[in-house]
Order: sequence, then structure tokens, then C-alpha cells
Amino acid sequence: MIKEKTYPLIGLFLGILAVSTASIFIRFAQSGAPSLVIATIRLLTAVIVISPIAFFQFRNQIFEISKRELSLLLLSGLFLAIHFAAWITSLEYTSIASSVVIVTTTPLWVALFSPIFLKEKNNSSIWIGLILAIIGSSLVAISNQCSFSSETIIQCEDLRLTVDKNSVFGNFLALIGAWMAAGYMMVGRKVRSRMPLILYIFYVYLFSAIILLIITYGSGLNLIGYSKNSYFWMFLLGLVPQLLGHSIFNWALGHLPAAFVSIALIGEPVGTILLAFLFLKEIPSVLEFLGGFLIITGIFLVTFLNQKRADQN
Repeated sequence: MIKEKTYPLIGLFLGILAVSTASIFIRFAQSGAPSLVIATIRLLTAVIVISPIAFFQFRNQIFEISKRELSLLLLSGLFLAIHFAAWITSLEYTSIASSVVIVTTTPLWVALFSPIFLKEKNNSSIWIGLILAIIGSSLVAISNQCSFSSETIIQCEDLRLTVDKNSVFGNFLALIGAWMAAGYMMVGRKVRSRMPLILYIFYVYLFSAIILLIITYGSGLNLIGYSKNSYFWMFLLGLVPQLLGHSIFNWALGHLPAAFVSIALIGEPVGTILLAFLFLKEIPSVLEFLGGFLIITGIFLVTFLNQKRADQN
């Protein structure tokens, strides 16, 4: 019984370490390749590696998926494709700290949308958590135009004249990434528990890669002609944070409550910001720290406390 609980927890820790590398790999790859290409090759790499395993282990089941399950897997792949397209592009316009903190608000949106799509009730802790996260996101959004002052607490320039449109656009793309990730997780709740992990991620990654291919070529881009260095980081992106990190989270969904898995995402911005400081010398501002703290507190209220109440009922 202890092992049944311990292994998923160890897995979550390894998953956090793996996904925390994503932003760093993306930044390195963006020096020589467009964001849509990076997102596409990330998913294609994962599909190429996972396909032989899926066909070998589930050669009979792989073609026996029901139409309903297939439609849900396609929807999940669509959410994942848009998530990566939006979030990876956001890193061109805003800081790693801002982008990662905003995109990891996913559990908040899962909690907000669950009553609509999963018929799950919300309690007061969810609404308090959402308010804290909104305040935190606002601080992160204005962090490039404002500074922390001991006299005025927060001192801003004339926002009408100095708003960094790139940063605002990047933060909004990260928010779209969070919304899409929420849809991806909610669909995963319905499908993952009824399907083996390898088979589930094979279909989701495959559909996501196909959709990204269509978007990439539709945008006039192609997948060849970039530097060896960029391809190295793109392939590494597909292997470590995608195939290892995301697959571990999907595996954990079959063993732990979705809310508990969601709260593990809190560790990602911490790990990512640390790596960004070590390898890219990006130091978060005071407002980014404050905003990030409020967002993480909001996620804690929404996920951990909500799950604790549910277990007591």
C-alpha cells in the first residue's frame, strides 16, 4: 500500500524536474527556429519515440478505440497543440518567470471550468484562490512597467505611454496556454483512467503533432533548414519535458487524484525560474516574485484545500 502511494509521488517529483527544463530548452532553440516549428518538432519527437512501443504493446487495442474515445482523444490533442503553440510563442515576448507563472495557473481554470464541463461543485476556497491568482497575474503583467518602492509600495510610470505591448501580448499568450492546458487535463480525466498510459499519450501526442503540422505549414513555415544547435534543443525538448515529464503526469492521473497532480505543477515555476537564473541570468523582479507568490497561494487553495475537504466528506 505504501509503495502504491510512494511511486506516484516520486514520479511527480521527477516529472517536475523534467518539465522545468522546457522553457530553458525553448529559449535556446528560439535563437535559430520559429516557435511553431519548435512546438511541432517537440510533439513529433515524442510521437516517433512512443509509436514503436505503442504498436508493440497494444497492436490489437490500438485499432479498437471507440468513436467516443477517439473524439475525446482528438479534442485533447487539439487543446495540447494550441497550448504549446501559444505558450512557446509567449516566450518570445515576455520573461520566462512571467510566462511560466501564468501558464501554470492551469489548476485554477480546471477548478473554474469543472462545474460546467465535469459537473463538479466549487467551494469558497476556489473563489478565494481565483481572486488571489488574478491579483498575482495583474502584478506579473505590470512588472515591466512598475517597481517596488518602500515609500509608495508600488511605483509605476505612465502606463498609457509606457506599456510594453510585447510583454502584455506574451503574458496573454501564456494565459491562452493555461486555458488550453486546463481543457487538456479535463478531457484527460474522462479518458486516461479507462486507457493504458502508452496508448493514451500515443493518440494525444499524434493528434497534437498532426494539428501543429497543419498550423505550421499553413503559416508558411517548414520543418527543415534550421541550425543543428536548434534541432538539438528541439529534440531534447521532445524527449525530456514532453515524453518524460508530461508522460509522468499522465501516468500519475491514473494513480492519484487529478487535484493532487495539479498541485504538483506549483513546483514547475520554481524550478524553471531557478534554471533561468542559472543558465540565462534572468532575475525575476520583486513584482514578479510577489505576483508569483499570490498565484501559487491561489493554486494551493484551489487544489490542496479543496481536495482535503472532498476527502473529509
